[in-house]
Amino acid sequence: MSNNKDKVLPEVEDDEPDDWDKRIFSTGCAIEQDKLNDCFFNKKDWRKCQKQMAAFRECWKREGNDQRTQSKDV
Repeated sequence: MSNNKDKVLPEVEDDEPDDWDKRIFSTGCAIEQDKLNDCFFNKKDWRKCQKQMAAFRECWKREGNDQRTQSKDV
């Protein structure tokens, strides 16, 4: 009798970008967004990532994403 719960399935590597990746890449600010996420991951506090947030906001505006997404900077 076989025991299926003992089988380990190999991890499948997925190189295809998902919907989130596609949206971020379409903004033109994927690098800045990665740096911001890395900062938050390492420091666990957005307030300690002001430099990265400013770089992301600058990129967002430079790439015209405010108009494209109808977002407002408050």
